[in-house]
Amino acid sequence: MLSELHIRDLAIINRLTLELQAGMTTLTGETGAGKSILIDALGLALGNRTDNSMIRQGADKAEISARFDIENNSAVQHWLKQQDHDSEELILRRILARNGKSRAYINGQPVPIASLQQVGELLIDILGQHAHQALLRSGQQRHLLDRYANLHEPLAQIHHIYKEHQNLQQQVNQLREAAEERLSRQDLLQYQIEELGTHDISAQTIRDIDQQQRKLSHIEQLIRDSAQISQLLEDEQGIQSRLAQASRSLNELSQLDESLQNSNELLESALIQTQEAAHSLRQYHEQLQLDPAQLDDINHKLETLQDLARKYRVKPDELEQKLASLQQELAQLDNSNHELQQKEKKLQALHTAYWQLAAELAKKRQQAAAQLSLEITQSMQQLGMDGGTFQVQISQLPDDKLYPWGPQQIDMRVSANPGQAAQAINKVASGGELSRISLAIQVATIRCNPISTLIFDEVDVGIGGATAEVVGQLLRQLGEQHQVLTVTHLPQVAAQGHQQLKVSKRKDETETRTQIARLDDESRIHEIARMLGGVSITEQTLAHAKEMIQQAAICQNLKSPE
Repeated sequence: MLSELHIRDLAIINRLTLELQAGMTTLTGETGAGKSILIDALGLALGNRTDNSMIRQGADKAEISARFDIENNSAVQHWLKQQDHDSEELILRRILARNGKSRAYINGQPVPIASLQQVGELLIDILGQHAHQALLRSGQQRHLLDRYANLHEPLAQIHHIYKEHQNLQQQVNQLREAAEERLSRQDLLQYQIEELGTHDISAQTIRDIDQQQRKLSHIEQLIRDSAQISQLLEDEQGIQSRLAQASRSLNELSQLDESLQNSNELLESALIQTQEAAHSLRQYHEQLQLDPAQLDDINHKLETLQDLARKYRVKPDELEQKLASLQQELAQLDNSNHELQQKEKKLQALHTAYWQLAAELAKKRQQAAAQLSLEITQSMQQLGMDGGTFQVQISQLPDDKLYPWGPQQIDMRVSANPGQAAQAINKVASGGELSRISLAIQVATIRCNPISTLIFDEVDVGIGGATAEVVGQLLRQLGEQHQVLTVTHLPQVAAQGHQQLKVSKRKDETETRTQIARLDDESRIHEIARMLGGVSITEQTLAHAKEMIQQAAICQNLKSPE
């Protein structure tokens, strides 16, 4: 609930502090006194856009502070906790600087203007005299019906499914678009894998082939040189014979001097290794033979591997790694196909869930539409539109797509006179009728509004007489459930208020200032009389004003449960 509004140096307001109470409060005063400036000031505290032209002439800055009692507003308390502004009281502050940007504060802490807007949506609804213009939009009509039907939860569910479906549909579309390219790539990979798979391309095999090719290419050199080395080792004057002779001589000497024993052992070991080397070399030489066919075969294998390596732009010993890379890519593409299938199944499940929720939503909307149509039709009779009817029509949207709010089109139609066909609201002939219908809709749906403070800024323009009294009664009824602040020029509406504030303008030689005063019983009677009779106020006018105020209280007491 709005408990206090403080304004300084805004438009023609020098300094003003307004304390507000629960119930219905009416703001009255002469035209141009500044009643709507109060609403504009509150809008600034709630984050509305403005410019420096609203700063009072001669002042460097304007300041607006709004204090709220949020003890019973759980939505605002939750928002404050999320923003680290935990408190049982809320103060919104806005400063307009002539030579700088606008600044905003919540409970004394600087915040972006957007934060004021966010919390403001949870605090106050401001309904201006042109609020009915919003009702001409289909989206607003749907919003009003859904609020009346208390469809917040099912709407949140269907919107969540819609968003999830849209995101998943985008992923599926991307996978489908890539499917043809992916299929072509899979065919190529399969061919390449089969081609590489027909050859033994292991790194060890390639090393073995390379070694065989080097051996066979130099077989003549190997035969010649191995024979020469073997002869060098085994001839009578060769290394082996000389080592044997040296070993025998050193053995004899070591018998004379033990210090030669180590040298003797080393020489004996060398002789043994030389003998083994000669034996091994002789065997190697004996198995060597020229085989041109085998060399051709090895060369062919090596050329094949080199051709493959060039084709795949790798070294021969990297072919095995290349094959593994191709196999991995193919597996990933196969997984993509599987992923597409899984996503398509999930998409279908979401589609089914959406239409199940949509059917439930449609049923609840139909029930609420019938009830709302009846309630507003009854209000129209009270608002001077005898015989008029109001219809909330629901039509099904095409089922080839999903909608975030559900697949129903909501149209509010009106017949202002008996026998007249119902038409869309924007085709109602009379602007006054449109204003009254708008007010009836607002009153019918506002009861479902969780926001505790409702402000009506001259929504009764174009209404008078008994109809104006009914409007006042409807607003007073709202005041029993919400804090209602009403700016009005109609005495029938002003008399229905639980309390009344008078806005006036005072002029002196240098400036014009707006003032506001809370009216007591006596001064309220005089203000209602002024609104009734203009400049000349008679005793009869005063009596009429007093009777209107008393009658409003009596009617309310009769309607209130004991």
